[in-house]
Order: sequence, then structure tokens, then C-alpha cells
Amino acid sequence: MSVTSARGFLASGTAVGIKASGGLDLAIVLAVDGAVPAAGVFTRNSAAAAPVALSRRRLKAGVARAVILNSGSANAGTGADGILDAEKVTGRVGELVDADPDLILMCSTGPIGSRLPVGQMLDALPGLVESASSDGGPIAAEAILTTDSRVKTTVVEGKGFVVGGMAKGSGMLRPDMATMLCVLTTDAVIDATAMNRALADAVPVTFNSLNVDGCESTNDTVLLLASGKAAPASADEFGLAVESACRKLAYEMAADAEGASRVVKLRMTGAPDHESARRYGRVIADSVLVRSSFYGGDPNWGRILAALGTCQVDPSGVSIAYEGIRVADQGSAYPFDDQKLAKLLTGDFAVDVTVGGGTGAAEIVTTDLTPDYVRFNGERS
Repeated sequence: MSVTSARGFLASGTAVGIKASGGLDLAIVLAVDGAVPAAGVFTRNSAAAAPVALSRRRLKAGVARAVILNSGSANAGTGADGILDAEKVTGRVGELVDADPDLILMCSTGPIGSRLPVGQMLDALPGLVESASSDGGPIAAEAILTTDSRVKTTVVEGKGFVVGGMAKGSGMLRPDMATMLCVLTTDAVIDATAMNRALADAVPVTFNSLNVDGCESTNDTVLLLASGKAAPASADEFGLAVESACRKLAYEMAADAEGASRVVKLRMTGAPDHESARRYGRVIADSVLVRSSFYGGDPNWGRILAALGTCQVDPSGVSIAYEGIRVADQGSAYPFDDQKLAKLLTGDFAVDVTVGGGTGAAEIVTTDLTPDYVRFNGERS
């Protein structure tokens, strides 16, 4: 089950030598019958990579024919040369699929600062396009991985349509989005306006509610293409399916985060509005002290309270519970059974944080901060 589960799409992956390991590092997702409605969301990082700039510009038309993706090089920090490299690669894809180059989108991921091996990529593209098939989703999903330990795919069944997706991401995970690439496809009959609205609603509560290490990437991209091969979808039904797919992929990224040993859900309530709830949760997840306590399974609610204080949250309205066991109430300690709670904090867990009497709520997905994370990211890349 993958990005090609939606009818009307083909995919494939191959190795062209971008990764020193020799692993799969080039993928394509291709609409079978020409250009289709498309939408996207990108990083807000001012150092955005060349393929982000190119795809963002091209998506203004609301249509696309194919997405070419590479791992092993972010093509970020490469200046005008990086743009030219992306244009050469997408231009060749356009020739091979008989499409205007402006209908070809591109995503890249990997170390910042390195140029793409354009010659090797151009040599490999004819074979990649020729091998694209309705069974090619899994190999495409593997070809976009970097430090990930496993592929991340999902399929969500709608009413008469499906949304299939693949993603990569295990480090530099922080709103807005993560060091992530995500391609979603659907066979629903839907227009680009509704697709953009669905992504605009889904991303804040899924990918933008994921925080592993507080580092926003230069290459974050979420793309959505619709073949129209199935039934028409109402905007509401379609939006729910897209949100479900994004939520599943976001959780997969958290579960595969570099060095992490557990996933923690911060369930925020009582904020003035939903955006405030997300902001408060992000601040908690940004705290290395809080996330270090998650690693130890320590219900150190004082660190959460301190993090909220930087947002000028009134401590008298703060209550905190780990796995349903209250440890703080109205900003002060609340008696609890430490041994009982310790047994509940040996794996993934949830922390409920009430910050007042408002209606704002959000769920932030984060992880613990482990020695393995520091060792992994302290190595030369």
C-alpha cells in the first residue's frame, strides 16, 4: 500500500550514486494520463533549497505531471547553480514524459551544500521513467530515505476514493513541517483549490504539530496530486482523508526519529484558541530539559510549567497529568502514586496539559531526547 494505491499514478526508484552507500536515491511519481490538479506546502525557512523554490513557483498554476525526488543531497546552499541543476533534471523528465518542464516538480533531501550529480541523474532518468509502474510505490518510498530506518507509507480509504502517500523524515523535525518530503496522491475527482484548502487545514495539526529536535529544515515539502480516476469527493470528506494520511505519516516520522526511544503526545487544552495551544505545546517540546525527562520516564512537571511560563501562561491555571495520572493542579504539586505511574512510563506515553479555561486544544507529537541522538548528530555528515 503506497503512493501508487491511488489509481492513475506510477512510481519507481533507482540508485544513481548520489548516496555514498550506493543505496536507492532517485524516485519518480508520475501521473499516467497527463497533467493533473496539484497542490503543495513548503518550508518557510528563508534558506529554502533550490527544488523548493522551483516547485513552489511551478505549483502556482495548480497542475503537475510528475514529481522527481532524490536523496543524498539537499541541493540547498547551492545558489543559482542549484536552480540550474534542478531545471536540467526536471527538463529531462519533461522530455521523457512529453510534458512541459513547468509541469515537473522536484524534491531533494540530504546534506546541505553539495551539488547534485546532474550527469549521473540524467543518464539514469530514461530507465527510471521506463520502469515506473503501479507497483513501484514501495521502491520509490525507499529511494527517498536518508537517516530513516524504514519506509513510511499510508493509504486512507475515502468514500469512493483513496489517498495514498509516502514520506521520509527522522531528524531536523520541527514546525513548520520537518526535514521531510511527502508525496500524496488521490484518485478523487477534486480541484486544486479544494486540494490546497485540504492541505492548509491538515498540515498545521499533523506535520506542523511534530517536533523532534526544534530544527526547521530547508527542504520541507508536501505535495498532493489528484488523478480524477475515481468518484467525486466533497471538500469535507476529502479534507478528512488527507488529514488522516498526514497524521499517520507524521506519527511514523516521530516513531523513527533519530536516536529516539519513545514517542510522547502532548495533549494541550484550555488555551485561548487552537493556535495558542499549538504554540504552547511546541514550546514544551522545544525544551531539552523536558525531553530529557521523557527519556528517563520522569514526570518532572516543573519543567513543563517553566516552559509554559516563557509564554506568559498563568501558572494558577495549569494542570498536568501523565498517562491520566494527575501530578500538578493549579500550578502546584498534586499527590500521586509514584510507583504506579513509573510502570506506565516505560514506553510511549501521553501528557495532558491544561493551561486555563479556554476552548483552544492541540496535540503535539514529540520524542524523548536520548544520548543516541547526541552521538548520531555529533558525527561528521
